[in-house]
Amino acid sequence: MNLDANIGFIIKNNLRIIVLRFILLIITTAIGLVGYSCAPVSLTTTTSEAATVVDDRPVYSEHFILDSIRVVLNYTPQSRHIKNLVIFFLPNGNSIEWTMGKQTTESDDWHFGIQHIDAQTRWLRDHYDQHLAVAYLEAPDLSWPHWKKTRSDRYKSIHTLMDTLRSLIPYTIDEITLSSHSGGGSLINGFIESVDSIPAWVNRIVFIDSNYGYESAIGEKLATWLQQEPLNHLSVFAYNDSVALYEGKSFVSATGGTWYRSKMMLRELSETFEFEKSEGEELIHYRSSDNQVLVILKKNPLRKIFHTEQVALNGFIHSQLFGTGLENQGYKYFENACYASYIQRDTPSFNSPSK
Repeated sequence: MNLDANIGFIIKNNLRIIVLRFILLIITTAIGLVGYSCAPVSLTTTTSEAATVVDDRPVYSEHFILDSIRVVLNYTPQSRHIKNLVIFFLPNGNSIEWTMGKQTTESDDWHFGIQHIDAQTRWLRDHYDQHLAVAYLEAPDLSWPHWKKTRSDRYKSIHTLMDTLRSLIPYTIDEITLSSHSGGGSLINGFIESVDSIPAWVNRIVFIDSNYGYESAIGEKLATWLQQEPLNHLSVFAYNDSVALYEGKSFVSATGGTWYRSKMMLRELSETFEFEKSEGEELIHYRSSDNQVLVILKKNPLRKIFHTEQVALNGFIHSQLFGTGLENQGYKYFENACYASYIQRDTPSFNSPSK
C-alpha cells in the first residue's frame, strides 16, 4: 500500500469513528432526556381562589363564606388525601394572622406571640401526620358569640358554613376535628345545638378554654356521639377563671366561666362514662376509662389569667394527640413549647405556597 492510499485509509477510519461517536452521543442524550422526562415533577394545583402550589410545600388559600366569614385553608397537596382536617374557630379579638403566629419583635402586635397554631401544625406534620390540614375561621368583627347572637338564621348559616368549608378542599378527607379557643367554642356549641345528633363525619371535638356556653343538652349529644364510635374523642382544657383577676378585679362570674362549665360537663358525662382522676401541683386530669374523654383543669392559687397559655403551651398539639399512641411523646401539655424551632419569621402569604 502506497503512502497516499495509507493516508486515505486512516482518514476513512477516523471519519467512521467520529461518525460512530456522534451517533452514540445522540443516542445517549436521547436516553438521558427520556429518563429525565419520566422523573417526578412538581405539581401545580389551583384552589377555588387560584392558589398556586409548587413542590410539596403547604397551601395557604384564603376564602370568604357567607360574604363575611374569612377562612384560610392550610394543607399539603402532594398526597391528594387528607387524614385529618382541623376546623379551628378563632378566639375573640384575634385575626387569622395573629392566631397563626410568627417570630415577634418589639414593634409587632403582641397577639402574634400567644397561640402559634401554624408552628404547632408544622410540628404535628413532622411528628404525627404529614398531611394534617387546618382551616382557620375568623368571625366578622372577630367575635363568634356576637355573630351567632345577631343572626336570626344562625343555625342555617352554621350548616351552610360547614358544608361549604368541607367542599373547599378538593381531596379525600378521612377525619374532621372541630377545635376552638375562647369565643370560638360558641360556634361548636351552636353547631351541636343545631343538629339532632352530632354527625358521623366529626371525629374529634376540642374546647381549649372555650366552653363558656355549655348546657346540658349539648352534653347529652356529646355523650351519644362518643358512644356511637369508640374512636371519637373529646378534649376540654380550662383553668380556674372564677378566681382570676384583671387589674385587681374579677372578670368572670362564678358560673359563667370555663372552670364552672367544664366541671358541669364533667359531672354530666360521668353519668355515662367512668373517669380516672390524677392530680398534680398545677393540673388536675380527668380521663375516661375508655380513653375517649380528657378534661384538664389548671389550678389558680395566685389568681392569674391563663387563657392563652392553654393554647401556646402545646395545647393545640395535645388536643390532637390525646388518645393516640403519640400522646406526650416529645412534648408535655402546659410545659415549654416543643415547637419553638418551627415558628416562622413571618406569617405566610395566602393563595401561594409558604416560603
